[in-house]
Amino acid sequence: MSRVCQLTGKRPISGNKVSHSNRKTRRRFLPNLFTKRFYVPETEEWVTLKVCSTALRTISKMGLYAYVKKLEAKEKAAIKSVLTNPGH
Repeated sequence: MSRVCQLTGKRPISGNKVSHSNRKTRRRFLPNLFTKRFYVPETEEWVTLKVCSTALRTISKMGLYAYVKKLEAKEKAAIKSVLTNPGH
């Protein structure tokens, strides 16, 4: 199973592990993921998602349905800006 948040798209990134002697070796920074079941009262069903801790915080504040709607609107706006400004 991949280590990617299903809502935010956060994925592992690479960087350096720095020792006390300032020696650098490559390492991976993994997102803080949780497999969580959510109840969506608007559709009256349970959904299992793999989400990161920041998405969990936002879901607890807004609710899952509102958060997904916000992400969809943000994605549509990004697609629209790419179509209107193809040179950028």
